[in-house]
Amino acid sequence: MANEHSPLLVHGVYSMMGDTGEGSPESNPRKLNTFFGVMVPTILSMFSIVLFLRTGFVVGHAGLLHGLLMLFVAYFIISLTILSICAISTNGAVEGGGTYFMISRSLGPEFGGSIGLMFYLAKVCACGVYVLGLVEAILDVFGKDPGSAVSQGLHVLPQGYWYTVLYSSLVLLLCLVVCLVGAHIYAKASFIILLVVTMSLISIVISPLILSPQRFNITHTYGNNHTVTVNPSYTGFNGTTLKNNLGPQYSLDYSTNTMMSFATVFAVMFTSCTGIMAGANMSGELKNPSESIPKGTIIAVSYTFTVYLLLFLLLSSTCDRCRLQHSMFQRVNVWPPFVTIGVYCASLSAAMCSMIGASRILHALALDQLFGLPLAPAAVTSSSGNPWVSVLYTWGLVQCTLFAGQLNVIAGIVTVFYLLAYAAVDLACLALEWASAPNFRPTFQFFSWHTCLLGIISCVVMMFVINPVYSSASIALLLLLLLFLHYRSPTSSWGYISQALIFHQVRKYLLMLDSRKDHVKFWRPQVLLMVANPRSSCQLICFVNQLKKGGLFVLGHVQIGDLDVFPADPVQPQYNFWLSLVDKLGVKAFVDLTLSPSVRQGTQHLLRITGLGGMKPNTLVLGFYDNCYPEDYFLQDPVFCEGDRGEGDNFGVDLPSLQAHFPPVRHAESPRGLQPEEYVSIIYDAIKMGKNVCLGRYFFQLPPESKGVTYIKGNDNVDTIDVWPTNLLSPGSASYADVCSLFLLQMACVLNMANRWRRARLRIFVCVATESGDQGWLTNEEQFRELLGMLRIRATIKIVAWDNVACMFRGPNSEGQKVSEDFLCAMNALLREHSSTAAVRFLYLPHPPSNSELSQQYLTQLDMLTRDLGPTLLIHGVTPVTCTEL
Repeated sequence: MANEHSPLLVHGVYSMMGDTGEGSPESNPRKLNTFFGVMVPTILSMFSIVLFLRTGFVVGHAGLLHGLLMLFVAYFIISLTILSICAISTNGAVEGGGTYFMISRSLGPEFGGSIGLMFYLAKVCACGVYVLGLVEAILDVFGKDPGSAVSQGLHVLPQGYWYTVLYSSLVLLLCLVVCLVGAHIYAKASFIILLVVTMSLISIVISPLILSPQRFNITHTYGNNHTVTVNPSYTGFNGTTLKNNLGPQYSLDYSTNTMMSFATVFAVMFTSCTGIMAGANMSGELKNPSESIPKGTIIAVSYTFTVYLLLFLLLSSTCDRCRLQHSMFQRVNVWPPFVTIGVYCASLSAAMCSMIGASRILHALALDQLFGLPLAPAAVTSSSGNPWVSVLYTWGLVQCTLFAGQLNVIAGIVTVFYLLAYAAVDLACLALEWASAPNFRPTFQFFSWHTCLLGIISCVVMMFVINPVYSSASIALLLLLLLFLHYRSPTSSWGYISQALIFHQVRKYLLMLDSRKDHVKFWRPQVLLMVANPRSSCQLICFVNQLKKGGLFVLGHVQIGDLDVFPADPVQPQYNFWLSLVDKLGVKAFVDLTLSPSVRQGTQHLLRITGLGGMKPNTLVLGFYDNCYPEDYFLQDPVFCEGDRGEGDNFGVDLPSLQAHFPPVRHAESPRGLQPEEYVSIIYDAIKMGKNVCLGRYFFQLPPESKGVTYIKGNDNVDTIDVWPTNLLSPGSASYADVCSLFLLQMACVLNMANRWRRARLRIFVCVATESGDQGWLTNEEQFRELLGMLRIRATIKIVAWDNVACMFRGPNSEGQKVSEDFLCAMNALLREHSSTAAVRFLYLPHPPSNSELSQQYLTQLDMLTRDLGPTLLIHGVTPVTCTEL
């Protein structure tokens, strides 16, 4: 076949089948290995400012035991997320966009776009945290003493809120220049920065072995011009110091002037864990992302955990509580500039890494066109591929976060956003695992749905522990973004995890839907509507959509042919056109097409095989067989007019293609594709198979049903639904309680429940012989009213005297007897007299003849009976559908 030799998968700038060479760097921008592309940025992001500026702060307020608890909880949460990241990243090729790419391609555009934007905001806030941390470290060395009006030594920089914003803006401007030049500068310098940070750490570890105990004087400003001087001490390794630092002692934070608690301290500490995706965000530059991301991330996290654990133990053994809360590493070091340089390098590196990562996420969002015009400029890149517009976007948003002025103020927001992103990664992995998709085969096997679910629960619980207000607001924002993307319906060829989950659940529920347990109380129409050409049938399609009452609705079409003479199945390529038609009409219908030598055989096939389990059609609907010239619905509805071409749907079907696929309607001189004998045989076959049959005539007279517009106008003359539950072609056998009559009443009630027909009045016409000597017809009328009461049918009963018409009928209407033309004309006149103003009419469809020679006579009788009536549905019911019991 034509598609048997198509490529397996084309990915990014090269294909997985090796269609493009790996030779020149110009053709393959992926240059980074595991160490430089994942380990180094992850370690630097996780160290950042927390390592030097907030490790002592955490131990000082929480104590060693609570601090270790926070450390283990934080790393437990991120470890569960890392397992999910490793599983997703080893399940296929990963392009640029990192975590956003993995979530969007796993969960689809709605979740991917919303979580991607939330993760982008988290990176933006994190960048602000790192910049403020760097400024705090700079002011600690070069800032003026708040209690002194003159500069002393290196302390020359004035301090205050607006000065902090100014210094932060200058640092951010430096980051902007580096990011505009290109990420390659940061990648080249990151290893050197890691060496500097490592040297700083080594100096911190060996300092207690060299330095003797010391005391310090530190002055801080609280409120307006209120300064406080503290005298922390450095004791070196001391058992008493360790004992005093075991328990928590939450106090006033000198930087924000707020009382600390477990949640607020944990929020600050967890900022150190927000760098686990730094390597994943470099996916577009990695040579082998599926191998480098899991390996590099696990090694980097293990390394940082070991370092933080050692520092917690070291600090709690060497510094008193006051000294820890102010965390001045550089003042207790063999060479203080070691720590200062380490702080500056780590903070600046983390800030640039966050800005680069955020800009890459925004660039990926813009390329995917999920948010339309507002993010469209962010897709612009320089000649070297640097997304400079998205860098500018990111710089502007980070600048806004700097107005917070203090690191600890926005640490909670950063933590909540990151926890939400981690929960989304766990959710993506959980959904893939629960969907049991055959193509979810990650090479990383150390995960399960239990770890994913535990990761989601842990992230959500910690979000609300840290800050319930921020958590609720972030979830509300996420839901709004989800709704926006869902209703915007962005184009996507990534696959939708929702479809896999729905398939998984629907299969289970279909197995539970046992047809042997069906009960008449819960019967509903399940319709197979046979459509020859939707150009002339759209009004009937829309009408049946109102008639289904939440039941199965299938559009069936038979293409005449023999598969033996075709090189490929001609039916399969047509599905997209029919599904696009369903979308444009706004009906809730399935499509089932078949190839068959005749329409009759094709209809039999569809009646037998359409649906699954207990959800199969019980009613066949056909258009009426007459010689009327069909009208082209595509020329009436603005949805199909030439002026509204649009850009097509997500599956390659635009308006011109849709119009070209369906042939023009039949002209008056065109030969009929279906003969009367075959048409009547289809009706007979359906009844023989236990299916109800409906024939729709004149439904082209109904106005087009545009989406969201109610058909019932609500004017003074309220539209009516007329029901004639009598076999009008057999007056002598009139009965209002047989299966077919009750089926008519049920279908009329179903239509009256539909939103578009809810305000219509239901009228039931009872035909009686009033000129007979007895008054039996009054008794029958009373019995019929009681029946309607028992069936809870609210309707107006109209008594129609048809003595003059019934007298024209001669004898019982046995099969083969020809009804007189005068009788048919009189009956048609009776119908037009009483139902001329109705919106739609429900008539009793007589049983078709088994003898094919009588088919034309049967159709002629139906034609004369319903001529010029307006929208009419002829119904023959064989299914008991009404119940008087509770």
